Amino acid sequence: MKADGRGSADAGTVQSASPAFQIIILGAGGGPNEDNVTGLLVRSTARPWTRDSVLAVDAGVHLAAIIKIFEEHLPQASLRKTAITSAAATPVNGDNLYTPTETTKAKLYMSTGPFANLELPHETAKANATYVFRSLISTYLITHPHLDHVAGFAINTAALQQTLRRKRVAALPSTIEAIKEHIFNGIIWPNLSDEGEGAVGFVSYDRLVDGGNVALGDGEGRGYIEVCDGLAVKGWSVSHGECMRHMHHQGSYSSESTEAGYSPYYSRRSSRKDMSSGSMDSIRSQSFSQVSPEKKAYDSAAYFLRDEHTGKEVLIFGDVEPDSVSLNPRTARVWQDAAAKLSAGLLTGVLIECSYDDSQPDGMLFGHLTPRHLVIELGVLASKVRTLAPQDGRPGSPRKRKRPSNGHKFSSDETQPRRPPSRHHVRRRTRSSVSPSTSLRPESPRHSSSEMALTNDDAELGSIVEEDGSSHKAPSIRQDEGESKQSMMTTTNRPLEGLKVIIIHVKDPLRDGPSIEETILQQLQEHEREVQLGCTFIVSQSGTSIWL
Repeated sequence: MKADGRGSADAGTVQSASPAFQIIILGAGGGPNEDNVTGLLVRSTARPWTRDSVLAVDAGVHLAAIIKIFEEHLPQASLRKTAITSAAATPVNGDNLYTPTETTKAKLYMSTGPFANLELPHETAKANATYVFRSLISTYLITHPHLDHVAGFAINTAALQQTLRRKRVAALPSTIEAIKEHIFNGIIWPNLSDEGEGAVGFVSYDRLVDGGNVALGDGEGRGYIEVCDGLAVKGWSVSHGECMRHMHHQGSYSSESTEAGYSPYYSRRSSRKDMSSGSMDSIRSQSFSQVSPEKKAYDSAAYFLRDEHTGKEVLIFGDVEPDSVSLNPRTARVWQDAAAKLSAGLLTGVLIECSYDDSQPDGMLFGHLTPRHLVIELGVLASKVRTLAPQDGRPGSPRKRKRPSNGHKFSSDETQPRRPPSRHHVRRRTRSSVSPSTSLRPESPRHSSSEMALTNDDAELGSIVEEDGSSHKAPSIRQDEGESKQSMMTTTNRPLEGLKVIIIHVKDPLRDGPSIEETILQQLQEHEREVQLGCTFIVSQSGTSIWL
């Protein structure tokens, strides 16, 4: 893997051995600069640069970023001689006999940059970038309909005239409905889709099934649907903060939130205490507050992309908030799905947002992550990977699944929704304690009600409940208890060893001092040294390639 000293993608590439995916970072930021918002291109390395070989994932910035890449690398393009076989007619006794002849022709190819080895049909950067936009990309996989994820695509649709095929927008139904109603509606932008009044037909909608369509695919690919040549997708809905208005395209409470010990009438809110960059313990105090049942979490998505040639997968998140402060915590089911793939050696990387550094208080996350929250979320993945690890060194003998005795923070290991527990059941479960070390998460929140009270001391003495009903005290990995780093490594076993976590959607505060990317990477690395998950953090940069 190539990376500079900061762990960021350099001007060339971030490379894995025998990569299955090439991911081109068109936009690595989350605003407020409009020229660096979320936009990715993904392709299978088993496929050449041909029609329908490239998938766009979000397109806050799109064609302009592709043009910029061509402007930078087109001067280094080179001519290559290509053999061309043709049949020439030779008259023999009045008949034309056709014999094959071989000639060579020089063609222009990109030599450097993300589009290296692409044959160039045109001379200028703009014309070649438009060729990529019109011919190579056929599907836009959208995580959610916020402008910093769709604005570029909407504006670029003006360049779709005189093309042979319409573009396909693939997304979960809530995102499709929002784009249909609020963007391609004839008011904000012409209705260039093929649905609704005044439809022009440049764009068609493909509504994905949350959790995958089990009627499609088979084996490891069951539930996936092809989105471009060589790549298939399965999506999960995740939460991206609280909707301020009740509209039909907003998210809804899932059984995931209640089965984990949540009532939809409660919302976890932090104490707003800031956290020093090196401490994982200063985010452990939280409280419940009453919220209106009409308020709902905003839907975003996490997509598993599967390379059909190798079976390898990469996980790409849209904007997502931590389960620990969500109205509708549902990221745990994504981690459950990911854990099985990681344990099987199929998951090669995770692209996930980290919008702010750790100075951002929980009360002002606006549906996003900071380094402390991201490491806690990855801790959930780590805990699920550990449950799938062989027991006593015997392959194929998974450990018993463990769950916190209060079910308070995250869902159970099962990905399929169950019937929500009764109100009495929720309260009974939330009175129990949980060890923060179980999944590297903040301590359980305190409740104002004495009936639901939980103290920090309770959390320190938490227990693990096995599936057979037995329980035992959970080990703690907190460094302030005097445990050594070696002891922490023994406890966690570095379950995410080798996993690359690519940071996207970093919000630029536009101020003097160190870059926000450097600060976020430093904080992530400090947390990693503390908890020893084993993953590698890389901060993405616009205009670069990542090979996974």
